[in-house]
Amino acid sequence: MLIDLRELLSGSQDERIEKVSIESESFDTGIAKYSILEKPEFELSITRIGKNKLEIKAESFVILDIPCDRCLESVPTKVEYSVDEIVDFSDNAAGEEAKEEKDYIGGYELDVDRLVFGEILISMPGKTLCTPDCKGLCSICGHNLNVSECGCDRESLDPRMSVFKDILKNFKEV
Repeated sequence: MLIDLRELLSGSQDERIEKVSIESESFDTGIAKYSILEKPEFELSITRIGKNKLEIKAESFVILDIPCDRCLESVPTKVEYSVDEIVDFSDNAAGEEAKEEKDYIGGYELDVDRLVFGEILISMPGKTLCTPDCKGLCSICGHNLNVSECGCDRESLDPRMSVFKDILKNFKEV
């Protein structure tokens, strides 16, 4: 969704509050793509705080379909985010803007999806688990161990330690 900011910058309006929603159906981080299961409408507040400065505020959440990090089962995950940005359109702010890239502003239009994207990205959980005691997948056959045991011998020993295993085996024979 694009919002025209010209009325605010011209001074004919000091504040604009809009009910907006995310238009995208998926969230693509560049590494993984997650389906957006729920994206409620939220209130976006844009306030003029100077001649060419705008303050943008919003708070909401999305529910993303993120796979469990251990067993890859689908986990609906609520990601809350808040936006609190100040955008300076003055000519002398060009150097500062280059340091902190504002890709959600194109000309005098605000792209809500791009604005929210960065906030969701930094609010995403570092690890997503279906349950705290998730057993994961078998490293040999790939079976989901939460469903049942597969019977594979998963005892993995560091090859450098095999010498010690042989020594212990010899002592058991004596």
